[in-house]
Amino acid sequence: MRLFDTTTLPPQEETSDKPVIGYVHSIESFGSVDGPGIRYIAFLQGCRMRCEYCHNPDTWNIGVGEEMTAEDILDDAMRYKSFWGETGGITCSGGESLIQIDFIIDLFTKAKAMGITTCLDTSGGPFTRDEPWFSKFEQLMAVTDISLVDIKHINSDEHRKLTGFGNENILDMIQYMSSHDCDMWIRHVLVPTRTDFDVYLAQLGDYIKTLHNVQKLKFCHITRWGSISITNWASSTHWKAFKRPRLIGLRTRRICYT
Repeated sequence: MRLFDTTTLPPQEETSDKPVIGYVHSIESFGSVDGPGIRYIAFLQGCRMRCEYCHNPDTWNIGVGEEMTAEDILDDAMRYKSFWGETGGITCSGGESLIQIDFIIDLFTKAKAMGITTCLDTSGGPFTRDEPWFSKFEQLMAVTDISLVDIKHINSDEHRKLTGFGNENILDMIQYMSSHDCDMWIRHVLVPTRTDFDVYLAQLGDYIKTLHNVQKLKFCHITRWGSISITNWASSTHWKAFKRPRLIGLRTRRICYT
């Protein structure tokens, strides 16, 4: 099932006179939460999800941002290599990173050739088993050391309310990663009135127990500054009634790990 149109950015193939171009929103040179160790993070431009709590709506537009090649990223990243140690490296985040799958393949392939560990941060929205996209995804997984996967909501109908899209293809991507021994971290944002219900957390926990190679499960709480620029959410009665999710540590461990 294709829930996202993946044709807005035309496929790119590198030639001797035409490198693959990435559209970059911003760079973080010393990231400590977007993958193992200290990481250089390229936040790529473009996302079709419209998460009600999104704190980076300026990353939504596709085909804009600073144009950079893999060499541009690697030349800049290597200045910080001494901080990475044995576990750090490069992470591609977003926006939704998979919208620019051709660029990430090019970047990660060249990074791996230089001995740099690679990390993909994605919500999985563009995933499809349709060709030629699926073959590109398989190629990307071959040069990805670990993936950070956001599960916005375990229930597809509620996922659609939260983001504008269902989650069937996202869970399909996670199943692919699990069955192909792709290491991953799972992240989930606790959103009051949306995801912060015991029944959904129990369903999430049951689902994650079926997966292989999940190295870490991280729960995040929503921040009040996150959606301040999204008028239809920030000005709503839902937002005004928001409180920090309940007992984020003990409660989620009890529900998801028993």
